[in-house]
Order: sequence, then C-alpha cells, then structure tokens
Amino acid sequence: MTQESKEAPAPPKKLPPYKLASRITHPQNSTIKVGNFEIGGPEFIVMAGPCSVEHDPQMLGTAWDVKVSGAHIIRGGAFKPRSSPYSFQGLAEEGLKMLSKARELTGLSIVTEVMDSTDIDLVESYADVLQVGARNSQNFSLLKRLSKTQKPVLLKRGLMNTVEELLCSAEYILAGGNANVILCERGIRTFETSTRNTLDLSAVLAIKERSHLPVIVDPSHASGKAHYVAPLSKAALAVGADGLMIEVHCSPETALCDGEESLTPQVFRELMAQLRDLAPHFGRSISTINNPQEAGASQS
Repeated sequence: MTQESKEAPAPPKKLPPYKLASRITHPQNSTIKVGNFEIGGPEFIVMAGPCSVEHDPQMLGTAWDVKVSGAHIIRGGAFKPRSSPYSFQGLAEEGLKMLSKARELTGLSIVTEVMDSTDIDLVESYADVLQVGARNSQNFSLLKRLSKTQKPVLLKRGLMNTVEELLCSAEYILAGGNANVILCERGIRTFETSTRNTLDLSAVLAIKERSHLPVIVDPSHASGKAHYVAPLSKAALAVGADGLMIEVHCSPETALCDGEESLTPQVFRELMAQLRDLAPHFGRSISTINNPQEAGASQS
C-alpha cells in the first residue's frame, strides 16, 4: 500500500517593504473620505483650480467656475516650491485664507501643498487635504510628521521615483498612524523633452496591482501643455485611476505660475462633460450635483 501523498502548504507570501500599503495585508481597495465624496470608490473624483493662489478675484472666480463645471475638490497652492528662487513662491497664510474663502463660496473641500514640517499645523488649520509635492516625496521627516495628522494626505510621485519608492513613502505616513493616503502619478523625468514630464499611466496599473491605496493622475504637471490635458485625462480614466488633479485658471495668460498648462474654465467645463459621458464605460460615475443650473439656482 502506498501512502497517500499530500501537497505541501504554499509558503507565505513575502511582505514588501511597504507592508501597510500592500494588498497582501489589505486586499480590499481603500476609500478616503473628503467632504461629501470618497476617493477610491465608484465616483471618479476631480480636483481642480489654479496652480497658485494669486488674489481674491482670481481664486474665488476660478473656484466657482470649477465648482459649477462639476469639480469635487478645489486645489490651489499657497506655498509653491519653484526651481528658481526668483519665481513666485506663493502667498503663504494669505493664500490659505483665500482658499478658505473659496471653500465657503463653493461648499467644496480644498487641497493645498505643505512644504515644511514647521508649516503643518498652519496648513492643517485651513486645508481639508494636505498635499506633498513631487520634490518632497522622499522628505521623510515631513512624511513622519504628516503621519500624526488624521487629515488625508495627497502624496505625489517624486520626479525620479519608482513605484516601490512611492509606496515606501506612503508607508511612512501609514506606519505613523494616518491611514488616509491618496497617491498621485504626475509624470516622471526622462530623456524626453517634448513634454514637461513623462506621464507614466502604467504606474496606475502597477500601483493598483500592489497597493490598496487610491491613486489619481495629474495630467497638467505631467505634460506642461494645456492642449494635452484633456486626452491624458480620458486615458487616466480608461486605465483605472480614481480621479484627476487639473490646473484651471480664469486667465491663464496672466498666471503667475504654470499658465501654459492651465485650462480655461470653458475648456474645463467641456472636459468635465466628456468625462461624465465616458465614465460609465469604465465602471465609474461623475455626479452632476454641481451642474451650472443647480449651482446658479443655489447662488441666486
């Protein structure tokens, strides 16, 4: 008689260095609640607004324009890391106050960048989502400090970071106790010079395969060209991104920062209509709660 052979149990999967961000430890997709919306769920979330907060009419006008077009969250930079020290660096707390006014006007949450650990308390007192820009993606002291806030953190991929490095940066925030992390693919630096950066849409798929965290795409900073933003936004929807971050300015030709990649409110409105039509084909939806007719009625 031969003894019945038994299959050896499969060895446990080896955990990657981003243990808490990994699908091995957290198989289900995470959703991050911001205001009345959830990032990572069936709703395709769009954050929109100017690269930099410049003055009240510019910020409030653009905020209202993107709200009535259907944006879910208002973006705007009060602190701006620039390559040149002579470029406009943002208005700091004055800019945060303008963002707060935009939230009061539109009823939408705001996302803005924090650049330094010493500014976290200030920015947190105004913002609903704290953004870590590409240049700070591996600023580990900043990431550790952000792990102690319970407000959502939008973490952008670094200029030359791999997907694993991005997820390890997210791990710093998760390991410190903040589970509310949103990842952002915003293009990486390559040898290509025809665009500002190279948008790596395959990174969305790679992140989704490895991690449960939601991921959005920033086609504005990726391309550096306003007329590339719409097709790249549709491609991001098609590959499974959870949302977009788009630069919109009421007068791009006079913008103090990144005017060449900013959409006008009219172009943004047209893009939102196109995305709303496309979303169901990819298992997503974009609510029409902020359409111009309803918003106009509520304002009157």
